[in-house]
Amino acid sequence: MKRIGTWIVYVIGAISIGYLALYAYAMFTRPDLTPGDPIKIFRKQDAPSYSQGASRFV
Repeated sequence: MKRIGTWIVYVIGAISIGYLALYAYAMFTRPDLTPGDPIKIFRKQDAPSYSQGASRFV
């Protein structure tokens, strides 16, 4: 039973170290955001526009 508990602690530690490594990778590779820059939103050209019919409910 003691051996299983030791392995559970090892697995939890490995998962937490992996999570911290992924978090550090995400923080160091994120794009720099500066105030005033436009937000780039990518949209399909043939996507329907749902805002066209919104004026009839006002």
